[in-house]
Amino acid sequence: MSGPITAASPADLQNALGAEATGEWFAVEQDRIDAFADATGDHQWIHTDPGRAAAGPFGGPIAHGYLTLSLLPRLLQGLVAIGGLAMSVNYGLDRLRFLQPVPAGARVRAVVALASAETTGRGVRAGYDVTVEIEGAEKPALVARTITLYVPE
Repeated sequence: MSGPITAASPADLQNALGAEATGEWFAVEQDRIDAFADATGDHQWIHTDPGRAAAGPFGGPIAHGYLTLSLLPRLLQGLVAIGGLAMSVNYGLDRLRFLQPVPAGARVRAVVALASAETTGRGVRAGYDVTVEIEGAEKPALVARTITLYVPE
């Protein structure tokens, strides 16, 4: 793991623009894929039927794209450290692209870069360029611009 991206306070994020951090590898196992299918009701066979999926277009089951996206809090854990916060909230996404499916059992990690920091009436809205890499793959699973609102103490 490299990083983290640090700032003493939300106002100090301007000084960290361009900073980057890389997380640790995390395995996306079939049981997690099945649990996500149960939680969302998306039981498409390419995700939940290993036998049928083995003969399908991906050679085995794959994680849901939205499962990969939902792992961002886990994958980004410890990669950003901002002091002087009352709270931070997910503000949204500006861009999101699923570039390659994550095979069941594959390991993924996040690479994050601070792309913007804008002071607003409620705090500092920070934009992060996030890439979720798949171990051993040329293309990432997804790329996104995530937005976090940091409310100072």
